[in-house]
Amino acid sequence: MSSHVEVHVTAGSLEEAEKVVVTAVQRRVAAGAQIAGPITSTYWWKGEIQHAKEYLVLMKTTRARLDDLVAVVKAAHSYDTPEIVAVPIEGGLASYLSWITEETAGPASDA
Repeated sequence: MSSHVEVHVTAGSLEEAEKVVVTAVQRRVAAGAQIAGPITSTYWWKGEIQHAKEYLVLMKTTRARLDDLVAVVKAAHSYDTPEIVAVPIEGGLASYLSWITEETAGPASDA
């Protein structure tokens, strides 16, 4: 099992995506993040197909901090059911993976 994960989140605006990213990084539950977009999302919601302009957030954390990151995203997010999906990182530059571990090892900050 991989000890690092990339967490995908979508947000309805750039401002919300930035809020999620800053909160997660400040609280040390994500080592870093990128925001891409706008993207176009198509999905089922409440029995209908929806189309929306969204922003994709990619955050890196450890499996040990994943539940903390999920809780931070849910608290900072406006959606009833935000997309929060963790994908295992199966490899990569060892020093980068160590950086993720180091930056998320400290206690969560309320900053």
